[in-house]
Amino acid sequence: MKRFDHELIICIVNEGFSELVMEAAKDVGAKGGTVVRARGTANKESEELFKITIEPKKEMVMILVPTSIKENVLKMLYEKVGLQTPGQGIAFSMPVDNVIGLTEENQDNKK
Repeated sequence: MKRFDHELIICIVNEGFSELVMEAAKDVGAKGGTVVRARGTANKESEELFKITIEPKKEMVMILVPTSIKENVLKMLYEKVGLQTPGQGIAFSMPVDNVIGLTEENQDNKK
């Protein structure tokens, strides 16, 4: 049985910053992603705690990457679109067990 050694990185940013997310991810080896328009919710206490204004219009960028570059992508996203930037982004990753639609050549790790 072949193992699919990839992670899904999800980055949520203010509207208009998804291209910056993809540029940052591609700079460290990601191939592409999917952008979904979203709407954020937050209360006044969260804004005061983080000392930021919460913009309700968001973009969610989903990027499938080999596990070997996950940390580099997350670090670059933090630097380019993190909470302390105008993008006010957060990013996290989730393991991926299986994928349909990628060719054998696209899978870096085979077992």
